[in-house]
Amino acid sequence: MEFHKNILQIDAEKTVSDLCEVISTQVRSILKKRGVVVGISGGIDSSVTAAVCVKALGQKKVLGVMMPEKESSRQSKVLASKLAEKLDIETVLEDLTGPLEAMGCYRMRDKAIRQVFPEFGPDWRCKITIPTSILEKGALNVFSLTIENKAGEIKSQRMPLDVFLQVVAASNMKQRLRMSMLYYHAEKRNWAVAGTANKDEHAQGFFVKYGDGGVDFRPIAHLFKVQIYQLAEYLQIPREIILRVPTTDTYSASVTQKEFFFGLDFLVMDTLWYASENDVPAAKAAQVLGLTVEQAESGYANLERKVKATEYLRMSPLDIKKI
Repeated sequence: MEFHKNILQIDAEKTVSDLCEVISTQVRSILKKRGVVVGISGGIDSSVTAAVCVKALGQKKVLGVMMPEKESSRQSKVLASKLAEKLDIETVLEDLTGPLEAMGCYRMRDKAIRQVFPEFGPDWRCKITIPTSILEKGALNVFSLTIENKAGEIKSQRMPLDVFLQVVAASNMKQRLRMSMLYYHAEKRNWAVAGTANKDEHAQGFFVKYGDGGVDFRPIAHLFKVQIYQLAEYLQIPREIILRVPTTDTYSASVTQKEFFFGLDFLVMDTLWYASENDVPAAKAAQVLGLTVEQAESGYANLERKVKATEYLRMSPLDIKKI
């Protein structure tokens, strides 16, 4: 096959038209629902999902739910509101701070953090990052914990496994509470919950099981992140949203998706991933992307490991079959 840098270019108009047809069928004929609820965060994925659903079902059949909490970026609410105004859809604002505090989300996370940094206080910020690129040979997803105080002093240290697991387990309450809130608003209307994960997130496991992964349908889970940007341009998503650096918006300190999980910019990663899935020789991918063969091979291997390691997240619950 011919492989080139623009291999992931799509016909955005046709893609949106096809998506609209499928969404309409899935929501109305298969799910038997009257509309769609979308969690809008001011990010490009939820914005594109909401915009496509509006085109498929009409603006009166799409509800945007904003779910900030005390550690959310202020920009998220501002941009989500701007999107809703652009699409002319109804919105609901649900502040999740209180419920998260009651569940112990912040308390249990901070308790784990203090095992590494005893001085960590309520006014400090924190984030988790991956210090390595997936193109490095033998690159491992070794996570580092970074904290920052009010004076701007930053400390960073590799996390022991038990600390990492507790921090992530507590933080995942945020996504699971958001899912519960989305289903509350969906069920009271007899509507469906739309997923907003793209292929990068869904296939590599960058989502929380029964959190942001708990949805009724996934309209963009087959599309690479770079293709989401193409749809955003066609759908005339507000420029501030398109230009916003993709973030997890989970931790109190700002952290990009590249820093936290993917370890590579989307254009290179998506093109490399496409090459791997379509059996493009690593040498050819390296030539096209300006990489060494070793880097391309390392990228292939890392992507394959992530997909395999997160397969359990995409599995349905296991049943006990006849033995």
